[in-house]
Amino acid sequence: MPDVHPPRTDGAPLAELGVIGGSGLYALLDEVTEVHVETPYGPPSDAVFVGEVGGRRVAFVPRHGRGHRLPPHRINYRANVWALHALGVRQVLGPCAVGGLRAEFGPGVLVVPDQFVDRTSGRVQTYYDGRVLPDGSVPEVVHVSMADPYCPHGRAAALGAARSAGWEPVDGGTLVVVEGPRFSTRAESRWFAASGWSVVGMTGHPEAVLARELGVCYTSLALVTDLDAGVEAGEGVTHAEVLEVFARNVDRLRTVLFTALEALPATRDCPCSHALDDLETGLPGL
Repeated sequence: MPDVHPPRTDGAPLAELGVIGGSGLYALLDEVTEVHVETPYGPPSDAVFVGEVGGRRVAFVPRHGRGHRLPPHRINYRANVWALHALGVRQVLGPCAVGGLRAEFGPGVLVVPDQFVDRTSGRVQTYYDGRVLPDGSVPEVVHVSMADPYCPHGRAAALGAARSAGWEPVDGGTLVVVEGPRFSTRAESRWFAASGWSVVGMTGHPEAVLARELGVCYTSLALVTDLDAGVEAGEGVTHAEVLEVFARNVDRLRTVLFTALEALPATRDCPCSHALDDLETGLPGL
Protein backbone atom coordinates (compact mmCIF):
# COMPACT_ATOMS: atom_id res chain seq x y z
CA MET A 1 0.00 0.00 0.00
CA PRO A 2 1.18 3.57 -0.61
CA ASP A 3 2.57 5.61 2.25
CA VAL A 4 0.36 8.51 3.23
CA HIS A 5 1.75 11.47 5.18
CA PRO A 6 0.38 12.53 7.57
CA PRO A 7 -1.91 9.55 8.42
CA ARG A 8 -5.06 9.76 10.45
CA THR A 9 -4.56 8.31 13.92
CA ASP A 10 -8.19 7.24 14.33
CA GLY A 11 -8.24 4.93 11.30
CA ALA A 12 -10.76 7.11 9.43
CA PRO A 13 -10.12 8.16 5.82
CA LEU A 14 -8.49 11.54 5.30
CA ALA A 15 -11.18 12.43 2.75
CA GLU A 16 -14.36 10.88 1.38
CA LEU A 17 -14.74 13.05 -1.72
CA GLY A 18 -12.27 14.15 -4.36
CA VAL A 19 -11.81 16.78 -7.06
CA ILE A 20 -9.28 16.59 -9.88
CA GLY A 21 -8.85 20.10 -11.25
CA GLY A 22 -7.03 23.39 -10.97
CA SER A 23 -5.70 24.99 -7.80
CA GLY A 24 -8.19 27.84 -8.19
CA LEU A 25 -10.95 25.44 -7.18
CA TYR A 26 -9.80 25.11 -3.57
CA ALA A 27 -7.96 28.42 -3.13
CA LEU A 28 -10.77 30.00 -1.08
CA LEU A 29 -11.05 27.25 1.52
CA ASP A 30 -10.23 28.47 5.03
CA GLU A 31 -7.99 25.56 5.97
CA VAL A 32 -6.21 23.22 3.59
CA THR A 33 -3.77 20.49 4.59
CA GLU A 34 -1.07 19.52 2.10
CA VAL A 35 -0.74 15.73 1.98
CA HIS A 36 2.00 13.83 0.17
CA VAL A 37 1.05 10.41 -1.14
CA GLU A 38 3.42 7.79 -2.53
CA THR A 39 1.85 5.44 -5.06
CA PRO A 40 3.00 2.26 -6.84
CA TYR A 41 2.77 4.25 -10.07
CA GLY A 42 5.07 7.12 -9.20
CA PRO A 43 4.23 10.58 -7.88
CA PRO A 44 0.91 12.34 -8.51
CA SER A 45 0.85 15.65 -10.33
CA ASP A 46 1.34 17.45 -7.01
CA ALA A 47 0.58 17.12 -3.33
CA VAL A 48 -3.06 16.41 -2.48
CA PHE A 49 -4.80 19.26 -0.68
CA VAL A 50 -7.42 18.24 1.88
CA GLY A 51 -10.03 20.63 3.19
CA GLU A 52 -13.65 20.76 4.29
CA VAL A 53 -16.65 21.63 2.12
CA GLY A 54 -20.08 21.67 3.73
CA GLY A 55 -18.89 19.53 6.62
CA ARG A 56 -17.36 16.87 4.35
CA ARG A 57 -13.67 16.15 3.86
CA VAL A 58 -12.58 16.74 0.27
CA ALA A 59 -9.22 15.99 -1.38
CA PHE A 60 -8.12 18.17 -4.31
CA VAL A 61 -5.50 17.12 -6.87
CA PRO A 62 -4.14 19.87 -9.16
CA ARG A 63 -4.32 17.90 -12.41
CA HIS A 64 -1.55 19.83 -14.14
CA GLY A 65 0.45 20.54 -10.99
CA ARG A 66 0.95 23.96 -9.46
CA GLY A 67 1.79 26.48 -12.13
CA HIS A 68 0.18 24.31 -14.82
CA ARG A 69 3.52 22.67 -15.55
CA LEU A 70 2.24 19.32 -16.86
CA PRO A 71 0.73 19.07 -20.36
CA PRO A 72 -2.21 16.66 -20.75
CA HIS A 73 -0.17 13.81 -22.25
CA ARG A 74 2.37 13.85 -19.38
CA ILE A 75 -0.06 13.77 -16.45
CA ASN A 76 0.35 10.69 -14.26
CA TYR A 77 -3.34 9.85 -14.28
CA ARG A 78 -2.86 6.49 -12.53
CA ALA A 79 -0.99 8.09 -9.63
CA ASN A 80 -3.56 10.89 -9.27
CA VAL A 81 -6.55 8.56 -9.02
CA TRP A 82 -4.68 6.05 -6.85
CA ALA A 83 -3.63 8.80 -4.43
CA LEU A 84 -7.24 9.86 -3.93
CA HIS A 85 -8.36 6.27 -3.41
CA ALA A 86 -5.54 5.74 -0.88
CA LEU A 87 -6.82 8.68 1.16
CA GLY A 88 -10.30 7.15 1.32
CA VAL A 89 -11.96 9.00 -1.57
CA ARG A 90 -14.76 7.06 -3.25
CA GLN A 91 -16.51 9.82 -5.24
CA VAL A 92 -14.67 12.18 -7.61
CA LEU A 93 -15.70 15.24 -9.59
CA GLY A 94 -13.49 16.07 -12.58
CA PRO A 95 -14.00 19.58 -13.99
CA CYS A 96 -12.25 20.27 -17.29
CA ALA A 97 -12.02 22.89 -20.04
CA VAL A 98 -13.38 21.85 -23.44
CA GLY A 99 -14.14 23.16 -26.89
CA GLY A 100 -17.71 23.17 -28.20
CA LEU A 101 -18.50 21.07 -31.26
CA ARG A 102 -21.90 22.64 -31.87
CA ALA A 103 -22.74 26.28 -32.44
CA GLU A 104 -25.02 26.30 -29.39
CA PHE A 105 -22.20 25.07 -27.14
CA GLY A 106 -20.30 28.34 -26.95
CA PRO A 107 -18.01 29.82 -24.29
CA GLY A 108 -19.50 29.66 -20.79
CA VAL A 109 -21.74 26.65 -21.40
CA LEU A 110 -21.49 23.88 -18.81
CA VAL A 111 -21.88 20.31 -20.09
CA VAL A 112 -22.34 17.31 -17.81
CA PRO A 113 -21.57 14.50 -20.29
CA ASP A 114 -22.87 10.97 -20.04
CA GLN A 115 -20.44 9.44 -22.57
CA PHE A 116 -16.87 9.86 -23.78
CA VAL A 117 -14.86 8.79 -26.81
CA ASP A 118 -11.13 8.12 -26.49
CA ARG A 119 -8.98 9.58 -29.27
CA THR A 120 -5.77 9.69 -27.25
CA SER A 121 -2.67 7.69 -28.08
CA GLY A 122 -0.06 6.23 -25.78
CA ARG A 123 -1.60 7.05 -22.39
CA VAL A 124 -1.46 4.33 -19.78
CA GLN A 125 -5.11 3.75 -18.99
CA THR A 126 -5.36 0.69 -16.73
CA TYR A 127 -4.19 -0.71 -13.42
CA TYR A 128 -4.77 -4.24 -14.67
CA ASP A 129 -1.81 -4.78 -16.97
CA GLY A 130 -0.38 -7.83 -15.18
CA ARG A 131 2.90 -6.08 -14.36
CA VAL A 132 4.66 -6.59 -11.05
CA LEU A 133 4.21 -3.70 -8.61
CA PRO A 134 7.03 -2.41 -6.38
CA ASP A 135 5.72 -4.44 -3.42
CA GLY A 136 5.90 -7.65 -5.46
CA SER A 137 2.16 -8.02 -5.98
CA VAL A 138 0.82 -8.65 -9.46
CA PRO A 139 -2.56 -7.28 -10.59
CA GLU A 140 -4.88 -9.60 -12.41
CA VAL A 141 -5.98 -8.89 -15.96
CA VAL A 142 -9.46 -7.55 -15.21
CA HIS A 143 -12.04 -6.11 -17.60
CA VAL A 144 -14.49 -3.61 -16.07
CA SER A 145 -17.66 -2.34 -17.71
CA MET A 146 -17.51 1.20 -19.13
CA ALA A 147 -20.84 1.20 -20.96
CA ASP A 148 -21.94 4.14 -18.82
CA PRO A 149 -18.69 5.80 -17.75
CA TYR A 150 -20.01 8.46 -15.37
CA CYS A 151 -21.73 8.04 -12.03
CA PRO A 152 -25.50 8.66 -12.28
CA HIS A 153 -25.62 10.01 -8.73
CA GLY A 154 -22.67 12.30 -9.36
CA ARG A 155 -24.24 13.58 -12.56
CA ALA A 156 -27.51 14.28 -10.77
CA ALA A 157 -25.66 16.21 -8.07
CA ALA A 158 -23.75 18.26 -10.65
CA LEU A 159 -26.86 19.05 -12.69
CA GLY A 160 -28.82 20.07 -9.61
CA ALA A 161 -25.96 22.23 -8.33
CA ALA A 162 -25.66 24.09 -11.62
CA ARG A 163 -29.39 24.75 -11.78
CA SER A 164 -29.47 25.99 -8.21
CA ALA A 165 -26.75 28.48 -9.17
CA GLY A 166 -28.81 29.74 -12.11
CA TRP A 167 -26.47 28.15 -14.64
CA GLU A 168 -28.60 25.84 -16.79
CA PRO A 169 -26.34 22.92 -17.78
CA VAL A 170 -26.41 20.66 -20.80
CA ASP A 171 -27.65 17.30 -19.50
CA GLY A 172 -25.72 14.60 -21.33
CA GLY A 173 -23.60 14.51 -24.44
CA THR A 174 -20.33 12.99 -25.55
CA LEU A 175 -16.90 14.28 -24.60
CA VAL A 176 -14.24 13.30 -27.13
CA VAL A 177 -10.77 13.29 -25.59
CA VAL A 178 -7.74 14.02 -27.77
CA GLU A 179 -4.07 13.59 -26.95
CA GLY A 180 -2.99 17.23 -27.02
CA PRO A 181 -1.32 19.47 -26.24
CA ARG A 182 -2.18 20.83 -29.69
CA PHE A 183 -5.71 21.84 -30.60
CA SER A 184 -7.67 20.08 -33.35
CA THR A 185 -7.42 20.84 -37.04
CA ARG A 186 -10.58 22.07 -38.73
CA ALA A 187 -10.97 18.70 -40.44
CA GLU A 188 -10.71 16.83 -37.12
CA SER A 189 -13.16 19.21 -35.48
CA ARG A 190 -15.69 18.74 -38.30
CA TRP A 191 -15.21 14.97 -38.09
CA PHE A 192 -15.95 15.01 -34.35
CA ALA A 193 -19.03 17.16 -34.88
CA ALA A 194 -20.27 14.98 -37.75
CA SER A 195 -19.95 11.96 -35.45
CA GLY A 196 -22.52 13.55 -33.15
CA TRP A 197 -20.11 14.35 -30.34
CA SER A 198 -20.68 17.41 -28.17
CA VAL A 199 -17.39 18.76 -26.81
CA VAL A 200 -13.67 18.06 -27.17
CA GLY A 201 -11.03 18.13 -24.44
CA MET A 202 -7.66 16.69 -23.46
CA THR A 203 -7.97 15.45 -19.86
CA GLY A 204 -11.24 13.55 -19.44
CA HIS A 205 -9.57 10.25 -20.26
CA PRO A 206 -8.28 8.04 -18.68
CA GLU A 207 -9.48 9.49 -15.36
CA ALA A 208 -12.97 8.01 -15.66
CA VAL A 209 -11.62 4.57 -16.60
CA LEU A 210 -9.08 4.46 -13.78
CA ALA A 211 -11.70 5.52 -11.25
CA ARG A 212 -14.02 2.74 -12.40
CA GLU A 213 -11.17 0.21 -12.13
CA LEU A 214 -10.87 1.11 -8.44
CA GLY A 215 -14.63 1.13 -7.85
CA VAL A 216 -14.64 4.92 -7.48
CA CYS A 217 -17.47 7.13 -8.76
CA TYR A 218 -16.42 9.72 -11.34
CA THR A 219 -18.36 12.66 -12.79
CA SER A 220 -17.13 15.08 -15.45
CA LEU A 221 -18.10 18.75 -15.52
CA ALA A 222 -17.03 20.20 -18.85
CA LEU A 223 -16.78 24.00 -19.12
CA VAL A 224 -16.83 25.19 -22.73
CA THR A 225 -14.12 27.81 -23.26
CA ASP A 226 -14.36 28.15 -27.04
CA LEU A 227 -16.00 26.90 -30.21
CA ASP A 228 -13.67 24.38 -31.77
CA ALA A 229 -11.83 25.18 -35.01
CA GLY A 230 -14.28 23.48 -37.36
CA VAL A 231 -17.39 25.05 -35.86
CA GLU A 232 -16.68 28.68 -36.74
CA ALA A 233 -14.58 30.66 -39.20
CA GLY A 234 -11.55 32.66 -38.12
CA GLU A 235 -8.19 31.80 -36.68
CA GLY A 236 -9.37 28.98 -34.44
CA VAL A 237 -8.99 28.60 -30.70
CA THR A 238 -5.96 30.01 -28.90
CA HIS A 239 -4.40 29.11 -25.55
CA ALA A 240 -4.95 32.66 -24.28
CA GLU A 241 -8.65 32.49 -25.16
CA VAL A 242 -9.11 29.25 -23.22
CA LEU A 243 -7.40 30.66 -20.12
CA GLU A 244 -9.38 33.91 -20.27
CA VAL A 245 -12.79 32.20 -20.51
CA PHE A 246 -11.92 29.69 -17.80
CA ALA A 247 -10.75 32.47 -15.46
CA ARG A 248 -13.99 34.37 -16.11
CA ASN A 249 -16.05 31.35 -15.06
CA VAL A 250 -13.94 29.84 -12.29
CA ASP A 251 -15.91 31.46 -9.46
CA ARG A 252 -19.26 30.06 -10.51
CA LEU A 253 -17.67 26.72 -11.41
CA ARG A 254 -16.27 26.58 -7.87
CA THR A 255 -19.74 27.36 -6.49
CA VAL A 256 -21.28 24.53 -8.53
CA LEU A 257 -18.55 22.11 -7.50
CA PHE A 258 -18.91 22.85 -3.81
CA THR A 259 -22.70 22.56 -3.97
CA ALA A 260 -22.41 19.28 -5.87
CA LEU A 261 -19.92 17.92 -3.33
CA GLU A 262 -22.37 18.59 -0.51
CA ALA A 263 -25.14 16.87 -2.49
CA LEU A 264 -23.24 13.64 -3.19
CA PRO A 265 -24.79 10.72 -1.29
CA ALA A 266 -23.15 9.73 1.97
CA THR A 267 -23.81 6.07 1.20
CA ARG A 268 -23.14 4.74 -2.28
CA ASP A 269 -25.33 2.25 -4.09
CA CYS A 270 -24.64 3.12 -7.71
CA PRO A 271 -23.22 0.88 -10.47
CA CYS A 272 -19.73 2.34 -9.88
CA SER A 273 -19.71 1.06 -6.30
CA HIS A 274 -20.34 -2.47 -7.56
CA ALA A 275 -17.87 -2.39 -10.47
CA LEU A 276 -15.48 -4.79 -8.76
CA ASP A 277 -18.06 -7.14 -7.26
CA ASP A 278 -16.98 -10.79 -7.66
CA LEU A 279 -13.69 -9.75 -9.30
CA GLU A 280 -10.24 -10.70 -8.03
CA THR A 281 -8.10 -7.67 -8.82
CA GLY A 282 -4.77 -8.60 -7.26
CA LEU A 283 -4.30 -4.93 -6.34
CA PRO A 284 -3.34 -4.09 -2.73
CA GLY A 285 -6.14 -2.56 -0.73
CA LEU A 286 -8.99 -3.62 -3.02
